Amino acid sequence: MSFLYPLGLLGLIAIPVLIIIYIIKNKYTEQVISATYLWTLSEKFLKRKNPINRLTGIISLILQMLAVIFISFAIAHPVFVLPGAANDFLFIIDGSGSMNIASNGKTRFDAGKDEIVSLIKDSADGSTYTLIFAAEETEVIYENLDDKERAVNFLKELSPSFLASGFTDAISAAQNYFNENSGVKTVLVTDKDYENYENVTLIKVSAGEQNYALSEVTPSLSGGKLSVSGTAYSYESDATVTVELFVNGSDSAVASQQVELKKLEGSQFTLDGGDNADYRSLRVAIKEGDGLSLDNEVVLHNIKTDNSYKTLIISENQTFFIKTALKAVGNTQIDEVTPEKYELADYSGYGLYVYDGYSPVIMPSDGAVWFINPTVSTEKSGFSVQGVVEPEAPGAVFVYNPSSATRVKNLLRGVVKDDITAFKYVKCGLYRNFTTALSHGGNPVVFAGTNGYGNREMVFAFDISDSDLAMSVNFTTLVYNLLSYTFPSIVDETVYYCGDTVLVNVLANCNSIKAEAPSGKTEYLDVSNEICEYTLKEAGVYTFTLIISNVSRTVNVFSQLPEAERFTTVSEQSFVISGEASEQKRDGKYEDLLILFIILAVIFIADWMVYCYEQYQLR
Repeated sequence: MSFLYPLGLLGLIAIPVLIIIYIIKNKYTEQVISATYLWTLSEKFLKRKNPINRLTGIISLILQMLAVIFISFAIAHPVFVLPGAANDFLFIIDGSGSMNIASNGKTRFDAGKDEIVSLIKDSADGSTYTLIFAAEETEVIYENLDDKERAVNFLKELSPSFLASGFTDAISAAQNYFNENSGVKTVLVTDKDYENYENVTLIKVSAGEQNYALSEVTPSLSGGKLSVSGTAYSYESDATVTVELFVNGSDSAVASQQVELKKLEGSQFTLDGGDNADYRSLRVAIKEGDGLSLDNEVVLHNIKTDNSYKTLIISENQTFFIKTALKAVGNTQIDEVTPEKYELADYSGYGLYVYDGYSPVIMPSDGAVWFINPTVSTEKSGFSVQGVVEPEAPGAVFVYNPSSATRVKNLLRGVVKDDITAFKYVKCGLYRNFTTALSHGGNPVVFAGTNGYGNREMVFAFDISDSDLAMSVNFTTLVYNLLSYTFPSIVDETVYYCGDTVLVNVLANCNSIKAEAPSGKTEYLDVSNEICEYTLKEAGVYTFTLIISNVSRTVNVFSQLPEAERFTTVSEQSFVISGEASEQKRDGKYEDLLILFIILAVIFIADWMVYCYEQYQLR
């Protein structure tokens, strides 16, 4: 036996103090009686009938000494060792997305936690507990913890992830624990079926729950009409479900369709959205409930709603090619003026200024800028005009940038890299951080970046009509890429899977970007680069809020549960811990003070009875 707080035994000093008090205590008391004769008779009667009266003082002393002893032991907290009665437990709990599947209001993950809590509470005192959480990453929550209450409390704080996860790292960690202690009791809590497992106790928490899901939901426009198509699945049995379409957050469905589902076979559906081509958001949902609501709906947001802009072209040349390309790929209203008119009036409020064969004296500060065949250097443009280069016939053949950098790939996405030839071009010197798409002899001829006002800027350092670019299949594609760079959507897509990374475009003059997850957790992104990355770890609607020149702009994206986590039953190959298990155990302990407190209560009651007898017994 040992004591947790041995200083509590100092309370035994009270025993000799009690004895001293008992010795020096005055044992005589004055009593008023009616007559000496009556007192004498009473005294004789008491001596004859109540011989225990002489011992009441000693009994009280003994009881008080026992009370002091038991109180001191209780404070010292004795611990009794029980040889070989306890175990070392290693719990591994599956935290993958499928553990969110629920039955009777309780998720598989909650059921798994209950199983572990039961094992902890039923184990012998003195056992130790190690918990491994296998989610997006394998994490050791606690190790060799011998406090049952703390082990349970840490476990209760866990919640499943929304991502696919494997057990490779968990198996490796379990093997290391087994190598150190072959007597460890390893318990795996999961909803997966394992064909082979060794040196591990498998607790399966799946119960054949029903689950429906939506996949590949896509909107389309035809003749100004909206339609939404997709695929519905049933993972547990054949079923008939109703798929509904909701527009702009409405609670009333604008379209619905009954879909016959075969187990594990996708069934197509198409919903008629009518005249909602300019929708802000669409929600497609399965009406029937099931065990996993996370994959029963898909929310689509229209990223093109706020992407309209006005364009001003300043040119004396024929601008047919550039106007046609802009109208074909952009949601834009185009105005056109000559350089003379432009210099005489104050033009502002345009999202894009296109200078064709002309360079302004002062750069506009309120919009993006395109230069086509610039003539002179312009302050804050970020580049200088150094003269015209006229190669020998057949002209200059432009070279595509071979870099694999993200920005280069975006500028040249979908471009067929056929030769582009120009009769002449403008040699430019760059003194800002521009990205070159095409060059000749080391001189950039198509490049993009930001100007001194922080606005996007793109440069064609040649006259389009003096080249064969406008006649090639690449012209429209290249203009689309440059336009997408100039007026980037905040995000390129609005539907992702958990675990995907969203590329968030940092718009010109953007001061901050706040990302808010479905759970309400917020994070501010780094806006020092033109593109920042954000990984989606939850299922549901994410909100990105940009502050651009003190004006707020918001975009939403939807994160779906990975398709691999939607299956109600998943078979895995093996969870094998190699080695020979032993019956090695650790010493248990008993430290329950309940018996001490019961004995102490009995002593106090007995002492109170003796006291009452001593005070109120007739004499």
